[in-house]
Amino acid sequence: MGDWLSYRLDSFLLFSPHTYWRLIESYNGDVWPWQWLALGAGAVLLLWLMGEHSALRDRAVFAVLVAAWGWVAWGFLHWRFAPINFSADYLAWLFAAQGAALMWMGFVRGVALRRRRRPTDPIALALIVLGVVLYPLLALASGQPWSQAAMFGLMPEPTLLATLGLLLLVDPAPRGLFAVPLLACLYCAALLTALRVPAGWLLLAAAAVVLVVLLRVAPRGGLTPPPV
Repeated sequence: MGDWLSYRLDSFLLFSPHTYWRLIESYNGDVWPWQWLALGAGAVLLLWLMGEHSALRDRAVFAVLVAAWGWVAWGFLHWRFAPINFSADYLAWLFAAQGAALMWMGFVRGVALRRRRRPTDPIALALIVLGVVLYPLLALASGQPWSQAAMFGLMPEPTLLATLGLLLLVDPAPRGLFAVPLLACLYCAALLTALRVPAGWLLLAAAAVVLVVLLRVAPRGGLTPPPV
């Protein structure tokens, strides 16, 4: 037991921090200039959310999410990360499944984004802005070069944050859609903490806030419409 207690999260890393950041830098270089498309999609998504509700808007938002989850599953987790970390392939399957679930909900079930203001809207919008706009800037704030920044639609962490915010705007919110993003937040938080990146704690805090909203606010009618 004493030996196990001596282990830390970074003891389970299968690669060095240098290898990981070189991987991110190489990946960003290979997908350039798609970062601009990802930024544009995120900006358009924010503008859509500020507009009036419509079925077309809702489908467009879900289309952006489906594309983001599908690309992160294959383009980053399976194609680039799995060769140095076998567990990334398991996460890739979860991301692919979540993308399929988002497609089902957005295009078959036709679930709607918020039609009325709710107390949880500021939390939802803060998570979206954090994922789309602010998270890529964390690399610069922590002294890393821009070439190692994580962007919405290309990397898991900002995609998770923005997705959690968008799901909080779904009216009513299907609880099952939160399972994979929350589990993935724990995975990414553990990875970043092992790499000694402070953003890991940010992901944990975001997941905790969303859990509190789901467990405490939703039963009082915060996320579900009142009975007819």
